[in-house]
Amino acid sequence: MTNQVQPIFILPEGTQRTTGRSAQKNNIMAAKLVAETVRTTLGPKGMDKMIVDSMGDVIVTNDGVTILKEIQVEHPAAKMMVEIAKTQEDEVGDGTTTAVVLAGEFLKNAEALIDQNVHPTVIARGYRLAEHRAQEVLLKMAEDVSEKDEASLKKIATTAMTGKGAENAKDSLADLTVKAVRAVLERQENRSFIDKENIKLEKKVGASVEDSELIEGIVLDKERVHSGMPASVKNAKIALVDSAIEIKNTEIDAKIQITDPSQLQMFLDQEEKMIRDKVNYVVKSGANVLICQKGIDDIAQHFLAKAGVYAVRRAKKSDMDALARATGAKLVTNLKDLSASDLGRAGVVEEVRVGDEQMTYVKECKNPKAVTILIRGGTEHVVDEVKRAMEDAIGDVAAALSNGKVVAGAGAPEIELGRELRKYAQGLSGREQLAVHAFADAMDIIPRTLAENAGLDPIDVLTELKAQHDKGGKWIGIDVFTGKPMDAWKRGVIEPLKIKTQAVSSAAEVAVMILRIDDVIAGSGSKEAPKMPNPGDMDM
Repeated sequence: MTNQVQPIFILPEGTQRTTGRSAQKNNIMAAKLVAETVRTTLGPKGMDKMIVDSMGDVIVTNDGVTILKEIQVEHPAAKMMVEIAKTQEDEVGDGTTTAVVLAGEFLKNAEALIDQNVHPTVIARGYRLAEHRAQEVLLKMAEDVSEKDEASLKKIATTAMTGKGAENAKDSLADLTVKAVRAVLERQENRSFIDKENIKLEKKVGASVEDSELIEGIVLDKERVHSGMPASVKNAKIALVDSAIEIKNTEIDAKIQITDPSQLQMFLDQEEKMIRDKVNYVVKSGANVLICQKGIDDIAQHFLAKAGVYAVRRAKKSDMDALARATGAKLVTNLKDLSASDLGRAGVVEEVRVGDEQMTYVKECKNPKAVTILIRGGTEHVVDEVKRAMEDAIGDVAAALSNGKVVAGAGAPEIELGRELRKYAQGLSGREQLAVHAFADAMDIIPRTLAENAGLDPIDVLTELKAQHDKGGKWIGIDVFTGKPMDAWKRGVIEPLKIKTQAVSSAAEVAVMILRIDDVIAGSGSKEAPKMPNPGDMDM
């Protein structure tokens, strides 16, 4: 009789588990591959990616976060890298590729230390020290900027759009960006506050990118509801109504008995009178433009047209809020309460044909706190990419103004940061010093990538840049068009400090998190309960 020990099943059948060094290697490899995917898009000479989804829709972009969202990453460590890009997008609106590439390089350098038997927690501690020091260095390095410095703000917007699909019209688009951001800027206790939601980006295919325009007000993707209405209203007094201008059906089933035809006529006349009264409330308030969030009955459209009121129906809630901010109107739910004080003001409200559609322009608003940039372009893909470039530019200008600090670009801050961190590492004892050195070396990936994407020799470029920085040129970056070092600040390559601080902190945090994982347990994916061994199968 053999006494065999029963196997113990802790995890369900089909569960995959990798532990120790192989788990770390696997995670680091996945993260590096994500960084590699977007790396070629970095910088003025970065290339674009074409993504075709399962429906056959095509996206052409070099925006890091758009690429990573669209390719639907499966690996859990790779998903963590995508999260960095999303955070960067939400916090700043630009620098997503920088953040992902940095995280990939932090992990690559950490892997070399793990191979030398440096424990991952030691590397993690060193990385945290380095990241803390990096934030101090960046803050000390930054220069001040204010909303009055229009030239610098334009340079920030231009830098954000260089290397993207909008590059050929970057000067005119930078102009629109700065005007739009300054229009919606609000001051709160010596701080500038910008809500990017107040800059509406409306896109329409047709014309060229240079024909994009800023409307000091709101563009609605809607036409007037009746052809008898005026096509253009000057000195518009705008009523914003979010209830329907039509007869409500009763909630309860009602039966109405009619004994002769005149009663039916009275019934219909009463309905018409109710609609006429609703229209009269609008006209009496002095409004000559009505924007309704719900429906407008056909009879109401006729009465409004006779009264010379320009009306739009089924406007989006977000557009209604933007109109309130742009025109100073108050949103009214009960028509009886509509008064002259609820109306907003705009210089002109008109219907304009854009491409093959009619749109309503609410423009020439006085001091609008919400504006619209209408983006044009030859094809759907061009317009989409210009919109993404504009979002980056708006995010950059807003980030620069909200904390009032900027740095030069072109790889200059990363070289300076690496230099300062190497000095800092010398003052440390113990193995953390190796990790801080690895962190400092990882900073070189940004100028190295800029050089590689421009077809330059990265070793020559880096050597030259480091030599210049050692001589005290803190804003010396790489001119990717000539391959020579340049003073990025004088050349107008300026970025908000927030891009760098956010990219370094989120990249370091994710690198540390991935390094500390030594066990990956992946579920089987099946919902069945795990099979238990049958006692009858065991030898006794």
